[in-house]
Amino acid sequence: MKIVSLVPSITEALFDLGLTENEVIGRTKFCIHPEDKVKNIAVIGGTKNINIEKIKALQPDLILANKEENIKEQVEALMDDFKVMVTNVETIEDNYYLLKNLGKLLGQEERAQLFNLKIYEILTLSKLETPVKTAYLIWNKPYMTVGSDTFIHKILTEIGFENIFKDKTRYPEIIAEDLAEADVIMLSSEPFPFKEKHIEELSVVYPDKKIMIVDGEAFSWYGTHIAKCENYFKELLAEIHSMQQS
Repeated sequence: MKIVSLVPSITEALFDLGLTENEVIGRTKFCIHPEDKVKNIAVIGGTKNINIEKIKALQPDLILANKEENIKEQVEALMDDFKVMVTNVETIEDNYYLLKNLGKLLGQEERAQLFNLKIYEILTLSKLETPVKTAYLIWNKPYMTVGSDTFIHKILTEIGFENIFKDKTRYPEIIAEDLAEADVIMLSSEPFPFKEKHIEELSVVYPDKKIMIVDGEAFSWYGTHIAKCENYFKELLAEIHSMQQS
């Protein structure tokens, strides 16, 4: 089966489930994992600006897309010529279901089940004892955060963080003053690449808060990625735990 993936985390999952460059024949420029495998695969544009002609030239048997990451009109245009599977992952349960489905589709059900068990184990064992009020920022100028109907929110909640914007939905714009309630402000490494200077900017407003850069992939890449984040979550929670003790 020849597959084009329009979703970075799903591209990674395809390889984790045993596919090779012979089967994954097209990807977006944001499909960066696994690095040694994706470097030889045809790039068909970005997640939001797909080059339909390039995909047509590849003649895939299946295209994997995502409701949130891809543009509806572009995906619908591909449906005229190709079989397209549109995924939608908003919860951890959705993610288990995604891997189960991919496993079934690719004849790799056992491998998919092992990844699901590993993810379950990591999310069960990685947990703060006392919830910490947290704001998670994904964008700068304007600041944007995450509401309760996002995968990021579900991961935050699962490991013991209380999202102060849980009453909002999707990715609302906020201002610095809206962060007053948070004990921890997380600046994600993606989609906006927050850096140390952004910590310094917010520290002027909130000198007493814990402001930190976090790995955006660990919180937002559904599929198999969480199975590789055990050490990251352990270190992150240890850092927060020591903050709670001080």
